[in-house]
Amino acid sequence: MQKNDVLYIIIPAYNETENIRSVVKEWYEVIRSHDGGGKSRLVVIDDGSKDDTYAVIKQLAAVRPLMVPLTKKNTGHGGTILYGYRYAIENDADYIFQTDSDGQTSAAEFEPFWKKRKGYDMVIGWRRSREDGMSRVLVTNTLRLVLRVIFGIWIRDANTPYRLMKRTVLEKYIDMIPKDYFLTNVLISVIFNKRKCRVLYRPISFKNRQGGVNSINLKKITGIGLQALKDFYNINKML
Repeated sequence: MQKNDVLYIIIPAYNETENIRSVVKEWYEVIRSHDGGGKSRLVVIDDGSKDDTYAVIKQLAAVRPLMVPLTKKNTGHGGTILYGYRYAIENDADYIFQTDSDGQTSAAEFEPFWKKRKGYDMVIGWRRSREDGMSRVLVTNTLRLVLRVIFGIWIRDANTPYRLMKRTVLEKYIDMIPKDYFLTNVLISVIFNKRKCRVLYRPISFKNRQGGVNSINLKKITGIGLQALKDFYNINKML
């Protein structure tokens, strides 16, 4: 009898009371469609929110048996998804998918990713159609250039919060990522590229934030970017 692939969807959430209900409703249907014989899970992780995000996700999980609500101290987006990835690995997920809780991505675009899972170590979205503003597009383009200069590689969209990964492959490299590292997904994209993993990029749409306030502003992005330059230089020596 063929084993059903177990899927864990990891969604970090920080102060997302305005968005989290609709996001959970949308992505829970994906988990129901790929329930892995009842073992798949939608894992929503509250990153020490100052609002009622955790209370809301607990309420949502009470009537959704395939949903897991978690909470932790605030460590930022990268630290939270790293926490989620380790949780999925520890619970023997076959495939790990990550997206965000701000409603910018669409579950309707997931199936083509799932259908390609057997042939690739990671299937990742590249944001072909974007509604999140030119400043964010500039950040993506600048990051692409920085990765080319420091690591000598070209990555179409390194930080996309829409990626499906084989657990066995992610498990091999996850210890290379520093604890609570902010640019976790960027570093995963770099590692998979440098280690010659099989990676497929598929175009996705990317909406503007659907509600609430983005916790990352231009000043924070600048600070993160300067720190990233130092981190990338040191990480490249390890790779």
